[in-house]
Amino acid sequence: MSNLDAPRENLARTAYQQLKQDIIQSHFGPGEKLLMTTLKSRYSLGVSPLREALSQLVSERLVTAESQRGFRVSPMSMAELKDIYDARAQLEGLVVELAMARGDDLWEAGVVAAHHALSKVTHLNSVEDQLNQWDHRHQLFHQAVAAGCCSPQLLVVRQTLMDQAARYRYLWLKCTVFSEQALQEKQQEHQALFDALLARNPEAGAMMREHLMSPVAIITQVLSEQGVS
Repeated sequence: MSNLDAPRENLARTAYQQLKQDIIQSHFGPGEKLLMTTLKSRYSLGVSPLREALSQLVSERLVTAESQRGFRVSPMSMAELKDIYDARAQLEGLVVELAMARGDDLWEAGVVAAHHALSKVTHLNSVEDQLNQWDHRHQLFHQAVAAGCCSPQLLVVRQTLMDQAARYRYLWLKCTVFSEQALQEKQQEHQALFDALLARNPEAGAMMREHLMSPVAIITQVLSEQGVS
């Protein structure tokens, strides 16, 4: 089935996913104007699904709508970086504390399985494949931990903050996964978190907050080199 034959909602979803990924990975840089002609050509999609995708990305604060002037990629800033990561760390710490209080044997089993999969990521033929695999398993591990909080509302807020952090997080991800030393340090952090969670250690919440704030220094350096203030 061609793009033209696909249902409209599927086209809008495709446009959203592809454009979001391109913004996160800096194919379209901060402040760059998103020209409809460029988007139509790149994604082989019509105006309607692209506008729906852009509207959704505006709600996620990855795109800015300009009155009568179209859309731009939202700017990045040091202030936004620190605010988003602080909010994520505070929320994730709370989620961990609730998960340890509410999580049952099935929650523990999910955390064990996700941690095992994350620890098994090895060097692949392609560095891009390694980045994608590690990031996918990394997110699954943190999702398995968070699931124990048993609060759909908190999990929605958590995902919203993840979406807002995505561009900043990608800068850190490239520095981490492509560095054997940095990756090893992250694996050690995950092992310590894992042990604390299974032991229902009261310090696990604070450990998670520190874990989530650790990328900020690396991202700050990258942004500074790019001239972002």
